[in-house]
Amino acid sequence: MAEDRVLRVRTLLDAVRAEGRNALTAPEGKVIADAYAIAVPGEELATDVDEAVACAARFGGPVVMKIVSPDILHKTDAGGVIVGVQGAADVRAAFHRIVENARAYDPQARIDGVQVQELLPKGQEVIVGAVTDPTFGKVVAFGLGGVLVEVLKDVTFRLAPVDADEALSMLDSIRSAEILRGVRGAPAVDRWAIAEQIRRVSELVADFPEIAEVDLNPVIATPEGAVAADIRVILADGAPKERRKYGREEILTSMRRLMQPSSVAVIGASNEQGKIGNSVMRNLVDGGFSGEIHPVNPKADDILGRKAYKSVTDVPGEVDVAVFAIPAKFVASALEEVGRKGIPNAVLIPSGFAETGEQELQDEIVAIAERHGIRLLGPNIYGYYSTWQDLCATFCTPYDVKGGVALTSQSGGIGMAILGFARTTKTGVSAIVGLGNKSDLDEDDLLTWFGEDPHTECIAMHLEDLKDGRAFVEAARATVPKKPVVVLKAGRTAAGAKAAGSHTGALAGDDAVYDDILRQAGVIRAPGLNDMLEYARALPVLPAPKGDNVVIITGAGGSGVLLSDAVTDNGLSLMEIPSDLDAAFRKFIPPFGAAGNPVDITGGEPPSTYEATIRLGLEDPRIHALVLGYWHTIVTPPMVFAELTARVVAEFRERGIEKPVVASLAGDVEVEEACQYLYERGVVAYPYTTERPVAVLGAKYRWARSAGLLGGGS
Repeated sequence: MAEDRVLRVRTLLDAVRAEGRNALTAPEGKVIADAYAIAVPGEELATDVDEAVACAARFGGPVVMKIVSPDILHKTDAGGVIVGVQGAADVRAAFHRIVENARAYDPQARIDGVQVQELLPKGQEVIVGAVTDPTFGKVVAFGLGGVLVEVLKDVTFRLAPVDADEALSMLDSIRSAEILRGVRGAPAVDRWAIAEQIRRVSELVADFPEIAEVDLNPVIATPEGAVAADIRVILADGAPKERRKYGREEILTSMRRLMQPSSVAVIGASNEQGKIGNSVMRNLVDGGFSGEIHPVNPKADDILGRKAYKSVTDVPGEVDVAVFAIPAKFVASALEEVGRKGIPNAVLIPSGFAETGEQELQDEIVAIAERHGIRLLGPNIYGYYSTWQDLCATFCTPYDVKGGVALTSQSGGIGMAILGFARTTKTGVSAIVGLGNKSDLDEDDLLTWFGEDPHTECIAMHLEDLKDGRAFVEAARATVPKKPVVVLKAGRTAAGAKAAGSHTGALAGDDAVYDDILRQAGVIRAPGLNDMLEYARALPVLPAPKGDNVVIITGAGGSGVLLSDAVTDNGLSLMEIPSDLDAAFRKFIPPFGAAGNPVDITGGEPPSTYEATIRLGLEDPRIHALVLGYWHTIVTPPMVFAELTARVVAEFRERGIEKPVVASLAGDVEVEEACQYLYERGVVAYPYTTERPVAVLGAKYRWARSAGLLGGGS
């Protein structure tokens, strides 16, 4: 049966292509709908007015009449749709008016006739569609439909194909999800019927890559089912270029030699200060890299006390990485030598490739690399740090604080911001990698490696685009169950929507698709650079929560209100305090304080009140996370609060009770030192902000859900 439907659709699409068309007519759309069991109303094509009358009579009720023309894509714009036509006289009049409107709209258009379609009952209008995203390939969409679809833009996306459960989850992912469940006395729609329309459309586009866009708009959803009133299918102009694929083991093998090399060659090494080749050499030597360092420069015998070689082919033994510090125009010939030497990795620092319009030059080096089996990092990068190897292969400042955070960036400037942040916050890193133009190695390669790297606990990535969104999603899904992945996606534009031929295509702006699919992959999307860095710093510090109940303990009522807002904004759940727990908290707070949630102990309380309430919050197994709001007073100074909090948290940790604890400290400048003290001891604390600690806690919760440690989706 499946083969039969594929053959029917293949025959139809080939015929459309043979006519030089890329848009299917409504009757052709009906053939596809029938093949894939996409529910559509009864309809017939009338080539003249008498046929139209006969068709309408067979349906026996009001009908919709639409122009059928391969040259008129937007029928409504052409005045080619009339709804609710009933009776022979009205059918005749409507037929003539539709044809006249179409001829006025486009005198050259070929008119095949008028479609006569059953009028569907009133119901909730939704849109189901699919587009070909340049990053992610076939993507299926669902949202509220009808004429307001492009105004409301209440739509969600998934990678196609989707299964029944994933299709059903899309119904809950739009802002207006409650409408589908029935509001103000309206009945709920048949959710499974809508989900089936989504699933079948996703199957269709997965089976036929040449279908660029599919639009079912509107789909009329009622308690009895979901029927597409209109189906639009658009074919792609050409096949997308296939990217070379590498298997997981291939990636791990080459990445291991890149990140844990025994021998590095520096092509363009120099004794002259101020040259990139000198900076890279100095960083490698001064950074304490214990492997072999081979300078390559045809004009030098000795560089920084090490024997220099005229060519990389002269270097003795195996070399794992060649770092390029020569002008772009010399890279291709040097890369050929790297290939002949059998070096598996080339780190291309030079700029002057695709980013400056020199795409041919970049294509040339990619072709050379593929021919020799070399993986390329860059070009146009600052280099990379592999701290656990004491490897600093960059022309930037060195960094040697080893830790669990791996950071990547497409931009050199952002890379240096990462470096400065790591240094000032004492964030230990496992690696900092520049990606630049991503001529070859990109985020999915790095995710695959860092997912297995025992030194890496959290991965944070700044990216402007993804070369292969599906490969990234696959790598992220394999990594997220083991460790968090944080992404800062730059460029919130809707450039992809401009040339769309359907409503779905117009809705599929770059950022909307990225947002949904990154969430689907389980990664944490950071709204800004500082957020990405703070999430990366905090997530390894916080233990994973074991449930959704968040309790706020605060010494300041104002902070409590703001912290409550932040909890809601970050999708967290303020615990409803049961009566016995409420009574237990009340034992420790003054009569003018407030139990409930937030627990307001008031500002004048001594350290013992903070300690007793925090202790109770950690002790009660029904509480899963604590948010602390501290207010600087002389009664309980900042460092006193910090020391008691850290001591209590450490005591419970030794007893095997670990809960995420975040803190907001309001006060004079001493709170900064108190926050640092807390952070270093496993309590994520920030001065002068109620938003940041809760945002970090929210990020930890999103990861825990994606990793399957908590119920519910991400």
